[in-house]
Amino acid sequence: MSEEREQRNQVFAAQQAAAQAAAESRGMPAISAMDKVRAEFGLDIPVDIVPLPSRGLVYPVGHSLHAKETVELCAMTAREEDILTSKALLKKGTVITELIKSCMSDKSVNPSDLLTGDRNALMVAIRATGYGAEYEASIECNECQATSPQVFNLAALPIVQLELTPKTPGENAFEFLLPYSKKRVVFKFMSGRDEEEIMATQERQKKHGLQSDNVVTTNLLHCIISIEGVTDRTKIAGFIKFMPARDSLALREYMKDHEPGIRMKQETTCPACGHSAEVAMPIGVSFLWPGAGR
Repeated sequence: MSEEREQRNQVFAAQQAAAQAAAESRGMPAISAMDKVRAEFGLDIPVDIVPLPSRGLVYPVGHSLHAKETVELCAMTAREEDILTSKALLKKGTVITELIKSCMSDKSVNPSDLLTGDRNALMVAIRATGYGAEYEASIECNECQATSPQVFNLAALPIVQLELTPKTPGENAFEFLLPYSKKRVVFKFMSGRDEEEIMATQERQKKHGLQSDNVVTTNLLHCIISIEGVTDRTKIAGFIKFMPARDSLALREYMKDHEPGIRMKQETTCPACGHSAEVAMPIGVSFLWPGAGR
């Protein structure tokens, strides 16, 4: 998409927002652009009901998704394809956030605040409703190292629901006792905002010629809320740096085993040697943009 086209889209969006605000100030409901198209062409935009892996248990009272087990998603349109090709959003690393925001029926929800697992489930649903449930990707066989195309059924990927009980109802906070040091940790599952902050930090490091090789400690710092009641971020960072490896591994495995989300794995068979195994579904550029590079 050209920069000129992107600028026109931004101007149009601003005009629509101004019209909406003006109508609401007069106590009149504004007609959205989508509603106008529906009326003029009889175009039906499907709405899908998607399970929320967290079951809404981590969102505070008053939040639109508090205790909600499902959300409504509108099917992806050409407008969302513009989002996927926006150079500005790709550079900022907020393409998925803007895509989810555009497709969600409830516009009061900020996708950055959603758990990563919830975002992944919505992303897969958007892809399935937009381009179909079949997704083809190249997989390397662990047995013979041959690469072959495999088709993943997005509609069959199982949802992993949150089974842990939050420390406080409506809060993304859970307790874990470190097995070696016996320190009690309160942690959270990462959100879209955490991922965006990590990505932004990595980009800043690249600009300064620094190599980002502190993945474990960075992720732990974004997940740990307190240690033995201590919430000071500097003190927590110091503890994480010298945390016994046994404790670090135990906490990371516990979070991984209990994180709500969608299980992006499927049983595949290598056509070259016949070896069958469960493999992780790779997320390439063709996942949300089929035909890219053809």
